[in-house]
Formats: sequence, C-alpha cells, structure tokens
Amino acid sequence: MKNVYDVVIAGGGIVGCACAYELTSLGMQVAVVECDVIGSGATAAGMGHIVIMDDSPAQFALTQYSQQLWKDLVPQLPANVEYESSGTIWVAADETEMMEAASKQARYAEHGTHTVLLDAAALAEAEPYLRPGLAGGLLVPGDGVVYPPTAALWLAEKACTQGATLYAGRRVVQAARGEVSLDDGTHLSAKHIVIATGALAPQLIPELPIRPRKGHLVITDRYPGMVRHQLVELGYLRSASSNTGDSVAFNVQPRKTGQLLIGSSRQYEAASATVEPALLQRMLANASSYVPALADLSVLRVWTGFRAATPDKLPMIGPWSADPSILFATGHEGLGITTSLATGKLIADGLAKRASAIAREPYLPARFAREEQHA
Repeated sequence: MKNVYDVVIAGGGIVGCACAYELTSLGMQVAVVECDVIGSGATAAGMGHIVIMDDSPAQFALTQYSQQLWKDLVPQLPANVEYESSGTIWVAADETEMMEAASKQARYAEHGTHTVLLDAAALAEAEPYLRPGLAGGLLVPGDGVVYPPTAALWLAEKACTQGATLYAGRRVVQAARGEVSLDDGTHLSAKHIVIATGALAPQLIPELPIRPRKGHLVITDRYPGMVRHQLVELGYLRSASSNTGDSVAFNVQPRKTGQLLIGSSRQYEAASATVEPALLQRMLANASSYVPALADLSVLRVWTGFRAATPDKLPMIGPWSADPSILFATGHEGLGITTSLATGKLIADGLAKRASAIAREPYLPARFAREEQHA
C-alpha cells in the first residue's frame, strides 16, 4: 500500500527541515526522508554562520532575507540551538583590501545593512589576538551563529508537531512523476517531491549541474574570549568563488562553549571524506598567520564535509521543467545554514502560489536549461 502525501522531501538536513517547517505551516501533509539522522551530512559539517554575502545581487538578497528570518525566529529557539549575534569582521590585510572593505561597506549600505569600517587601531581593540600590522576590517554587527544540527532538529520537531511524518534511516532511491521509492521497499506518493539532498542530489537526478566541494573544519578546546567575532579574511570571497584547484581561507568562529571553530578549505574532485593532512596543515598555517596564538591551541577534532556547488554559486530553488512533480532545494554550497529558512519560504511560496518577499527567478533551476539551449 502506498503512503500518500502532498509533499515528500528527500533530505533531512537543515534545508529539507526548513522546507518541512514551512510546508506543514500551510497545512500540507509532508513526509521527510533522511538516510541518517536529522541534521547529519553537510548540516553537521557546517560552521553555522548566519551571514550576509555580497558575491552577487541575488546572493545578497537571499542571504539578507534569510538572516532576517533567523532573527525573527530567535525568540522561539531553544538554548541548545546556540544562536548568538556575534557579528562578522572581514579582515583587511593591507590597504588594497581596505579599499575592498570600503566597497563592500557601500554595497551593504545600498541594501540597508549596517556595517562599521574599522581602522587598524579599532581592529586591534576589537580582536587583540589578531597579528599586528593588519590594515583594518569591516564589522557586520548583525551576522550571527547557530549550531546547525540542533537547529535542523528543532525545525524537524516543529514540522512533526504540525503533522509531518519522518522516515529516518531510510534513503530515497528513486523519485519521479510523483512516486518515491525508499531503500527498504517503501513506496510514497505525492503531488510534489522536494529534492533537498545537497551534494548527493545528482544520485537521484544525474543531469543536475551540481558538484561536491569538500571542506575541512577544526574544533579546539575551550579558550573563552580569545576570539570575539566571526573572523573572515577578505580573500575568502576569492577562495569561495574559485572554480579550480584547492584553496584555503582564514575563517574562525567563537562558539558559546568557548571553543573555536577553524576553517576553511575548498576542494573539487575530492571523492573521499578522509582528512587530508597536507591541506589541513595549509589551512591551519593560514589561520595562524592571522591569529598566531591558534598555533598553540589544543585541537579536539577534525572533520570534513561536502558542499553542493552550482556553476553560478546560487542554489537551485523551485520546480524542474523535466518533471512537474519535482522541485529542487539544493546547491547552496557553503551557505545552506544561512539560506535554509529563505529556501523553505520560497518553496512554500511557489506551491501556495503566493508572492515572495524576494524575486524567485534568480534561483529557479530553469536558468541552467536556458544556458544549455544557448550553448
């Protein structure tokens, strides 16, 4: 016997859970299928930075909208989600990067986001452990942090309270034309199927233009007060935008526990989740060049994860022209935690046929079909 739903969501990471939360809020009958536990995979591997990014106007719109949704949700979030509005400092190493920081500030101002340009002295006062001689930086006070696995679990629990059904420990092996098959032989039927499996989405839809992008992260012992803000080098944007080769960038996050989360690295063509010592050492050396004391800290754990990257650095959110039953909520790369709530809203808006707070067109999967037609 088939189990019939309005929507089946493949993937119980934070994006899939955000979709479930929004769709059940509309009164839809929703099933979420997760091959592991809720909030595993890329969600568990992520830093949890709730950050506005300005690599493109569409990226800015999506991250700014989602950050506001997170802020609106804060009064409801339990303590274990560890939401904290610590702010981000984009660190400028030299005068050229200070010019980049000033340009970044102007772009943020155009969209109503408050920032503060820090000179060398102000930067040193804000973050005393940074190396001397840095030119300054840009403080974005509104950026925040969550602990991704518990945030995803909270969204899933809210969705279940609103009527969602969870199929945990089971994998979607086929999804098409409103029919979903699980690896245990269960068959689900739904008018709509949301693919929210991140870098694994091509296993279900092989023609998807998504590539896995591996990253390393390090968590230290507790060193309260050493780092006060999320610290990111301005060169991070160049690292994130690169489509070739391996890259590292300075990115350090203070956790509420007093621990420090250190990143980041990016690799294409890396199939194994194994920690790679050479790249890890390169990443840590780069981080220590900004905060020298990091070299002496005790590391508790190192892990890797795979981001789902699209060619234009924007997620795929919305219907697939090749199959009217399929919608995508994937391809967020390193911004899935930030943009999860906005993704859920856009998916729900589309199915409810209602206007969205931001334009949906930049994220529609149809943009890649158009590119193929014009190639």
